[in-house]
Amino acid sequence: MARTAKAKKPLVLVERDGPVTTIIINRPEVRNCVDQPTGMALVRAFLGFEADPDATVAVFWGNGGAFCSGGDLKALSSTDGRQWTEDMRFNEDGNGNLPPGPLGPSRLQLSKPVIAAVAGPAVAGGMELAIWCDLRVMEEDAYFGVYCRRWGVPLIDGGTVRLPRLVGMGRALDIIMTGRKVPAKEALAIGMCDRVVPRGKSRQAAEALAQEIARFPRECMLADRNSAHRAWGKPTREAMREEYWFGQSCLKNEGVAGATRFTKGKGRHGDYKDI
Repeated sequence: MARTAKAKKPLVLVERDGPVTTIIINRPEVRNCVDQPTGMALVRAFLGFEADPDATVAVFWGNGGAFCSGGDLKALSSTDGRQWTEDMRFNEDGNGNLPPGPLGPSRLQLSKPVIAAVAGPAVAGGMELAIWCDLRVMEEDAYFGVYCRRWGVPLIDGGTVRLPRLVGMGRALDIIMTGRKVPAKEALAIGMCDRVVPRGKSRQAAEALAQEIARFPRECMLADRNSAHRAWGKPTREAMREEYWFGQSCLKNEGVAGATRFTKGKGRHGDYKDI
C-alpha cells in the first residue's frame, strides 16, 4: 500500500481578525530563525497585508515562544553566503523598488503599521525584523541582542540604520558593537520597545493594541503615521510642507465629520470610547 506524502508544515501563517492581520513565523523547532524560503514567505504575507483593502494593522509574531533568533546560519554556511549576498543585492529596479532583504521583509516600506509581538529572543536578524516594525510589545523575559557579533555576521537588514533612530547613536553603538543582551526592562527604558507585558501575553497585547489603532478614522491615522516615516532625513520646512499637504485630504474626508460628531457630544473630556 502506497504511503501518503506528509504535507509540509507552512513556514509562515497568516490569521485575520477584522482589520487586524497577524503574520506568524512558524519554525519553532529552530527558534524561528529565517532561511531564504521563510524570508520569501514573509515577504508574500506582508505584501498580501499591504494589498488587502480591509486590513489596517498587522501584528508580527513568532510561534512557540521565540520571536526570531535571526538568520539560519546552517543555510548560510551551506551556500557560502550566496543567499545573503548575490541573491539579495541592494539593486533598485527601474521603478525604485528593492529586492527582498536577506531575512525577507526588512526592505519593504509599507503604507500601514506593523506591531512586533516579541516573546523570547529577538536577536541578530530577529532584532532587525522587530525594529523594522512601527511598534514593539515585549514579554517581560524577552530580549534583544546583536548575537551575530560572535560569528562575524553583520547587520544587513537595517539594524545599523534603524536602531540609532530609536535609541540614539551612543546607545545603539553600545548594543551593536558589544553584541550584549538587552532585556525587555532596559529596552523599554531606552525606547527600543513600547510596551512590556507578562510572559505569554505579547500576541494578545499586540493584537489588542492593533484593534485599538484600527478603530480610529483610517485615512488620518495612516497619513500621520506615514508623515512621521517620511520626515527622516528631510529639512524641517520640507517635512512640514509634506505633513500639511498629505493632511489636507483626510482633514476634509474625515476631520470635518469628526468635528461634527464632537459638537454633538461625542468623545468629550478625552473619552476615547464614544467616538
